[in-house]
Amino acid sequence: MIADYQDMKNIFVILLMIFVNSLHAQDFKVMFYNVENFFDTEDDPNTNDDDFTPEGTNHWTYRRFIQKRNNIYKTIIAAGKGHVPHVIGLCEIENRYVLRQLTEQTPLSKYNYGIVHYDSPDRRGIDVALVYQKDSFDVIVSKAHKVPGQTRDILYVKGKTNDNDTLHFFVNHWTSKWGGAASENSRIAIAEVLKHLVDSIFDENANANICVMGDFNDYPDSKPVQTLNVKPMHTNAGNGYLYNMSLHLQDDKQGSIKYQNKWELIDLFFVSGNLLFAETGLRCSAGSIEIFKAGFLLETSPGEGEALKRTYRGPVYVGGFSDHLPVILTFSK
Repeated sequence: MIADYQDMKNIFVILLMIFVNSLHAQDFKVMFYNVENFFDTEDDPNTNDDDFTPEGTNHWTYRRFIQKRNNIYKTIIAAGKGHVPHVIGLCEIENRYVLRQLTEQTPLSKYNYGIVHYDSPDRRGIDVALVYQKDSFDVIVSKAHKVPGQTRDILYVKGKTNDNDTLHFFVNHWTSKWGGAASENSRIAIAEVLKHLVDSIFDENANANICVMGDFNDYPDSKPVQTLNVKPMHTNAGNGYLYNMSLHLQDDKQGSIKYQNKWELIDLFFVSGNLLFAETGLRCSAGSIEIFKAGFLLETSPGEGEALKRTYRGPVYVGGFSDHLPVILTFSK
């Protein structure tokens, strides 16, 4: 009798594990990561990348490049917590070569990642990109949208998941705050272009699944972000709007960068109403977003305390990761 009870208990545990794993299998993870200066070692005569060459200021050798590449893949795997992201938005990558190194020459290769990348006219040669697991997301169309007067494109990718959910992704890297009011006007101009692109999708289908991500170089409640007419999540204005997934993280004083000894949030996610309020298909909520703040991405810095472990600390090479933390958004069925 005791043996029968133990057998039943073991069977129950196994069934429970299968059930839990099936729930995880329905999750669809999206990650955004500003990887900070992911350059190859070759000099591109058309861009200002001289510092990231073996002879340049940073003495950027192949060995240092490989260390950077491996740090990025380790971060991606760790951030997935056993389920690597299905889609990853990246910024500050130089070209397709560094993306192929990341997805084909590391343990990420077993996940069969595809690449969406376009060379932008950025003066330093840094671009945005999207990599995706080809076994779980099928790209239908992609385009790099130019922004008048700007050097960085807005990357658009439309595709379908295995469950036939259509998703529209926009990957952004907006102008930095250097330049004061002029740089804010630049970010507002980018926001106006992005809003037009998003609204054109809503005009065709108010129930569209749209996910906007990126390094916006501004806060979730900033004027450039407000230009997008992004709603707080608790304000159910229905479909046809974007909702601010990042606002409550800022309210909780969480950040993705540390500037002047203060954590700030500039790596943001916005989603369409259908992804928050629909009764079927992919869904997310306030608890679906997380800043991945693992200890190995940090160090203790004199005068700063907790700081991000970067590739360079000032001019000194330390072989770290990035000046940003990755952000993960998990959709469930």
